[in-house]
Amino acid sequence: MSQFIKLYPENPNPKEIAKVVTVLQKGGLIIYPTDTVYGLGCDITNTKAMERIARIKGIKLEKANWSFVCADLSNLSDYARQIDTPTFKILKRALPGPYTFILTGSNKLPKIFKKKKTVGIRIPDNTITHAIVAGLGNPIVSTSIRDEDELLEYTTDPELIYEKWKSIVDLVIDGGYGGNLASTVIDLSDDLPKILREGKGSLDII
Repeated sequence: MSQFIKLYPENPNPKEIAKVVTVLQKGGLIIYPTDTVYGLGCDITNTKAMERIARIKGIKLEKANWSFVCADLSNLSDYARQIDTPTFKILKRALPGPYTFILTGSNKLPKIFKKKKTVGIRIPDNTITHAIVAGLGNPIVSTSIRDEDELLEYTTDPELIYEKWKSIVDLVIDGGYGGNLASTVIDLSDDLPKILREGKGSLDII
């Protein structure tokens, strides 16, 4: 049975955040709030945890297109290479915010993602997410729990999310009602920005 922790976005309790970080450090899976939909995540450095998420999602790990959720722009150079000035300006304008940016992957990527040409980077505008990632000290690999075929409440209401996921993951965070509109996905890996999915984030930033 997984833990169920209530956190308040205005002021996430450091003791509770530390519990979440410990679960991640031990290779656990968490469901947590973002500035869009609730996410399913684990520590980017833990291959076994990532394999668990891949099994849940029914995909091969090396084929997974998950986001790397970072605390801020400072560790982008670990995962993306050659961020030129126009690209950096877009990132600075948009983040933190409801966007996923596709960037060219660097050679410092975790082993399992080494063959990937691109990576999806997220810096959600959510104090709970920020506190967790900052406490962990490296990104969370993340995927949405949203399912097109599912009742809305099972991806937005934390208690129903817990009901559904408590035997699958190690910890569920109640950070209030989640949204149901995913992030806007913008590909910045080529010369011109390309909109791959229009979601919550406005397109005015490019």
